Amino acid sequence: MADDLWETNAGWWIDGFTDGADPEYEEQILPLAAEHLSEAGRVLDVGCGDGQVARLAHRLGAEVVAGVDPTWNQISVAAARGGGPSYARADAAALPFADGCFDAVVACLVFEHIRTVDEAIAEVARVLRPGGAFLFFLNHPLLQTPGSGWIDDQMLDPPEQYWRIGPYLVEDESVEEVEKGVFIPFIHRPLSRYVNALAAHGLVLIHMEEPAPPAGFLARAPEYPDAASIPRLLLLRLHKQA
Repeated sequence: MADDLWETNAGWWIDGFTDGADPEYEEQILPLAAEHLSEAGRVLDVGCGDGQVARLAHRLGAEVVAGVDPTWNQISVAAARGGGPSYARADAAALPFADGCFDAVVACLVFEHIRTVDEAIAEVARVLRPGGAFLFFLNHPLLQTPGSGWIDDQMLDPPEQYWRIGPYLVEDESVEEVEKGVFIPFIHRPLSRYVNALAAHGLVLIHMEEPAPPAGFLARAPEYPDAASIPRLLLLRLHKQA
């Protein structure tokens, strides 16, 4: 069902989040990816969608760039947009590459949609060379937990404004209507679930970023500026132990 929903709604993602359409990608995610991929010679983009991160890696000078995605509609757009990378339809839990053949693997807002998380992390570790980097972008697992959001409570005296956090420790799978008629599957996991699985496969955290929402996003989200100190994104940089 999840795969079918992504095939059906691939256009929603491509139209709304690629090719300059989304300020969070343009002002935050892509610049962060560029910073951390600048010295990588062989790069794999897992869950590549239309290939915007893969194309970025190629522009930065990577010799080999590959992108994989389980959705035909995404892969076909990535191939049509070209830009240097090679693409394949593949699941994150079964990557069609040899052991240790990449200097860097990037997964950008992907693992929130992957059921087989342990298998996918094991595959990332397998295809990375010793010392290679895994750039792991997530919707912030704590502060963007389902049910979280800015509360302007006028019923209290005096009124209070605060950021409510949903049931963080509950691992939960849901299908959300992200806009009218567009349904996307999401899986929430606490951060410890990811970090412990990564460490179990020799992927060790060396750097973490929790950037504030960028100006372009705040300008489009009138409900969010009061909560501008609450990050939406989490970036973990992990290295594969030798």
